[in-house]
Amino acid sequence: MSDHSFEQFLSEERLMGGKCAGCGALFVPPRAICRNCYGTQMEWVEAKGTGKLAGFTCIHIGPPAMALEGYDRKNPYCAAAVELDEGPRVVARVEGIDALQPQAIAIGTQLQVSFLHLGEGDDRRTILAFRPT
Repeated sequence: MSDHSFEQFLSEERLMGGKCAGCGALFVPPRAICRNCYGTQMEWVEAKGTGKLAGFTCIHIGPPAMALEGYDRKNPYCAAAVELDEGPRVVARVEGIDALQPQAIAIGTQLQVSFLHLGEGDDRRTILAFRPT
């Protein structure tokens, strides 16, 4: 795999995974070693960025970084497992849904990747997220 990192690709708004040259297994985020065949020859592959909601939780009391973004008991956020169209599942934030109404969130909802650019200067980072299509 190239010298790029998963985080660098996110900052370029590209959802990249690692594909095993040995067995073809795809991992997002990438892994150094294939958990299927234990191969170490991994190559970068770009995912389409579409998938469906496989599972979720609405978090009312999150880590300090989320509190700094304004999430709390009255403003929860949704963390989810998203099954990408290519097959692997990735854990990410889901934006554009009402985390105060979890009963209205449906497993299987079609999602599209979204990149959240937070902070400024040296503190700037990009967070992987998804939104309903």
